[in-house]
Amino acid sequence: MKTFLLFIATALAEIAGCYLPYLWLKQGRSILLLIPAALSLALFAWLLTLHETAAGRVYAAYGGVYIGVALLWLWAVDQIRPTAWDLAGAAVALAGMGIIMFQPAR
Repeated sequence: MKTFLLFIATALAEIAGCYLPYLWLKQGRSILLLIPAALSLALFAWLLTLHETAAGRVYAAYGGVYIGVALLWLWAVDQIRPTAWDLAGAAVALAGMGIIMFQPAR
């Protein structure tokens, strides 16, 4: 559970760090948004170091959680309800994440 919550925090930091420059570039918002964006991306990088084994397997599993969190962001922040196809894709990604993370020990 700790790892999953850390994945969620990592995804939120990454998404916020990328979303804020989007607001500046595409919606004409203040360039000052780049300051919290940079801080958020720095937080994202730091959070990645907190994963027990910050290597390829962990990053691959993180990708599944990222997809789910990105769809929640789409719904909560952009006010766009995910489609059934979005949810099915997220379910497949999360299943893949589970297979990677919970494989039997070697």
